[in-house]
Amino acid sequence: MNALLWAALLSLTPVSELRGGIPVALAAGVSPWLAFVVCVIANLLVVPIVYFFFEFIHNRLLHVNSYQSVFDKYMERTRRKVKPLIDKYGFLGLAVFVAVPLPATGVYTATLAAWFFGMEWKRALLAILLGVVTAGIIVLIVSFGGLKLLGL
Repeated sequence: MNALLWAALLSLTPVSELRGGIPVALAAGVSPWLAFVVCVIANLLVVPIVYFFFEFIHNRLLHVNSYQSVFDKYMERTRRKVKPLIDKYGFLGLAVFVAVPLPATGVYTATLAAWFFGMEWKRALLAILLGVVTAGIIVLIVSFGGLKLLGL
């Protein structure tokens, strides 16, 4: 499988997202701009997937005890992390949350929070887009600089 496809798949996964996709693409010699664009687009594909899941599948799974338990724990953690930002800054709070390229501050958590707090999906998508682009730039700069330091 080629490096760009791996980078796109990593950008779609909940743990790595852009933090995994962009460095993999750069390390494989993919153009920084191509890596950025492909990984950002792949990461943004998560938004409609997660919204679809919660709008259509979530309610059907709520009666499953193990699902309910995992969902409740994840929602409580998400609420604690995101609610203060959304309460204080609204749209921009969600964008800033996504823009910080740390574990559990990505598109999955932001989309879940936006859905949970009843944010219109188009508005959430715009905030998440702003955050993903910002995070992508940060990851691109750090990854590119790190690879240059290592001589790769």
